[in-house]
Amino acid sequence: MPADVLKNPATVEGGHRAVSKIRSIVADTVEDSVRSATQAIKRGRHAAEDAIEDAKHTVKQKPLQAVGTAFAAGVLAGSLLTWIGAHRR
Repeated sequence: MPADVLKNPATVEGGHRAVSKIRSIVADTVEDSVRSATQAIKRGRHAAEDAIEDAKHTVKQKPLQAVGTAFAAGVLAGSLLTWIGAHRR
């Protein structure tokens, strides 16, 4: 059977067309995936920039609350690390 396929030019041409079609489908799919990933990265970057701007605005509007929140987070992190260090021994 494989020898018959190689001898028949119509079968070989059909195979080339099939491979070409598959290659085209794969290329289109990869291109769409790259485009989607690029858009997702851009959306993520914009969301991060917006979050940073919101944080800056909040710190400017409520500086004492921002300092208190940072202090509380530091105390909590220090306590947690101390507790973990004490229980590892």
